[in-house]
Amino acid sequence: MFRSLLTSLKECISHGDLAKAFRTFSLIQLHVTASASHDQILEPINSLLGACSKLKSLQQGRQVHSQIISLGLDQHSLLLPKLVTLYSTFDLLPDAHLIAVKSSVLDPLVWNILISAYVRNGLSSEALSNYRQMLNLGIRPDEFSYPSVLKACGEQLNLGFGKEVHSSILVSNCGGSTCVQNALISMYGKCGDIEVARFLFNKLPNKDAFSWNSMISGYAFKSMWEEAFVLFDKMLIEGVELNIITWNTIIGGCLRTGNYVRALDLLSQMRVCAVKLDAVTMASGLSACSHTGAIKVGKEMHAFTIRGGCVKFLNVQNALITMYSWCHDHRYANIVFLQMKEKDIISWNTIISGYARYGKYEETSFLFRQMLLCGFRPNYVTIASILPLCARVANLQHGKELHCYIIKHQEFSEYLLSWNALVEMYARAAKISEAQTVFDLLSRKDVITYTSLITGYGILGEGEVALKLFEEMNSSGIKPDIINLVAILSACSHSGLVIQGQLLFGKMWSAYGLRPRLEHYACMVDLFGRAGLLKKAAEIIGRMPYEPNADIWATLIGACQIHRNIDLGDWAAEKLLELMPRNPGYYVLISNMYAAAGCWDKLAKVRTFMRELGVLKPPGCAWVDIGSGFEPFLVGDPSMELSHEIYPILEGLFEHMKDTGYIDVFVIDHEDFVE
Repeated sequence: MFRSLLTSLKECISHGDLAKAFRTFSLIQLHVTASASHDQILEPINSLLGACSKLKSLQQGRQVHSQIISLGLDQHSLLLPKLVTLYSTFDLLPDAHLIAVKSSVLDPLVWNILISAYVRNGLSSEALSNYRQMLNLGIRPDEFSYPSVLKACGEQLNLGFGKEVHSSILVSNCGGSTCVQNALISMYGKCGDIEVARFLFNKLPNKDAFSWNSMISGYAFKSMWEEAFVLFDKMLIEGVELNIITWNTIIGGCLRTGNYVRALDLLSQMRVCAVKLDAVTMASGLSACSHTGAIKVGKEMHAFTIRGGCVKFLNVQNALITMYSWCHDHRYANIVFLQMKEKDIISWNTIISGYARYGKYEETSFLFRQMLLCGFRPNYVTIASILPLCARVANLQHGKELHCYIIKHQEFSEYLLSWNALVEMYARAAKISEAQTVFDLLSRKDVITYTSLITGYGILGEGEVALKLFEEMNSSGIKPDIINLVAILSACSHSGLVIQGQLLFGKMWSAYGLRPRLEHYACMVDLFGRAGLLKKAAEIIGRMPYEPNADIWATLIGACQIHRNIDLGDWAAEKLLELMPRNPGYYVLISNMYAAAGCWDKLAKVRTFMRELGVLKPPGCAWVDIGSGFEPFLVGDPSMELSHEIYPILEGLFEHMKDTGYIDVFVIDHEDFVE
């Protein structure tokens, strides 16, 4: 009878019917004789206690605990671990701790469960305290104790205590455990002692997937991505099982190092290997699409997130908005944004920065107001997204209001990003004294701060001041980056500082360890072109290790216009139109070059070519401050109420500019290309 009731109890538990299991347990109690109760009742009560933990039934678990106490079984070695598990399951760690402390059993299992629970709940400091208490009670750790303790050391970045635990492992019989060695590798990696982690990894005879993953995570933690990539490739060659965390870590490393194409390749490889992609993977893949402009792949991933259910996650939705915005598809970005059931500040920042990135001032302003109406306070990212746009559309008043906002709110003081954006806004708006004032007030500066101010002085032709700032930056221990060198080279170009520009370009690799990119060669073409050294400009185009893009050819054409070099201009124009045959702005540029040199036949051919291709130049648009606000003003637009007063003034200004030498007499009006 007892055996059949016990079997029935276990069947009830396996089917999740806890109520029936308790009724069966009551029948078992009736059939157990008083003399044999402790021995016979142990197995069913153990099963019932485990079921309460598994089925998340705290109230009934407490009832079983009371029964255990009444039976005098509360110190039984079989039941103590189950009791600690019960209370740990419901995060009632003080109750679990009390059971462990009162335990008279010297087996470490009870403490292992307790320490693991503290670590699982992010209470690493308490986990280490419990480990010390376990040692003080004379309980010796086993191979299952050390992984949780070492994980706690890693989370706390407590390398000193981790080394103490390592010493304890060396004098115990647990050193040969792969699980313990993996925990040591992970701990040393998280604490930054990557050399010891690699030593242990190399010495480990039987590496498993966790060994490799721990080592890669250690490299990732130290941003040693090249080493992580090498180890990852070795894993692929040796056929080691890869978990989703390792895939995501390596894809994240590709994003951090700018290797977006490889990130997408790895994503494809994951799908081939039938690895289930999670929200982190999808967000990383969409980020790679954003940086490469791969909107087709991005749309495929969007469909995949819908089919796989990842689209419900906020980080994926935000990544979708970024992808569509950066790929110039603002309509879809807005659709994703509007369909979001819940939005956070990141969602608002993402859609706002997407519009601001491409100069869409009206949409950006509308979204910013909507964000405020929805009760979201702008943070430093919001401010940094909007401020540069204020400079581009000449709405400095809005920028000044935001300046006041960040001064009033103390939380912005620690975020250099906001202050850098302020410097950039004033600098790009030619308010260089205001930019310098903000710059001087900053107690902390980085390469972006200097770059913003250098750019401002460069725009104004103050190359000497820009060079002094560059020297000051170097003297303060801030290393220039790719963008910073573009700014200083451009400043030299705008100021005619040819020798200084050449020296800086030559020192890029030797002094700063930066290989010149296409944009740096473009600066050099502009530097030589503005100075009339057109032969040198052409030479640098010929010997640079990149294919010239449209911007470089346009820069050369602009120089040929200034210095009336039509032969070189013809060559540059041919190359430019091969690359961009339907860009109306480039036809205007080429036409201006021919007009300046009086080559009317060639000018006529350009116009004929445009008509044959159906290329139209849209009218130019500027933002005009009319006192009560800013209004868009189109070239040749007679619909504005005051156009009869504006155009005579513009014509007068145009004549004055020509008389003073600011405009070439033969420059073609863009309106001639509008049909």
